[in-house]
Amino acid sequence: MELTWVAIAASVVMGLATVCVFIFAVKKDYFRNIEDAKYQVFWSDLEELVDQVPQRSKENGNAGGKRESHKA
Repeated sequence: MELTWVAIAASVVMGLATVCVFIFAVKKDYFRNIEDAKYQVFWSDLEELVDQVPQRSKENGNAGGKRESHKA
């Protein structure tokens, strides 16, 4: 029976610790922009793509990056 009370006390302490960590995170504004975390992986790839676009347009001789239309 003593082991049961130890298990109950341990689970109550862990539950209270979880609640305290959650309250701390909310007060420190860690949940401000939760959707932003899933895009952080792709930011470096996006920066590489943005840097490549001006280079490609300069290589093609079109400094503005606009497509030239040829009418017959």
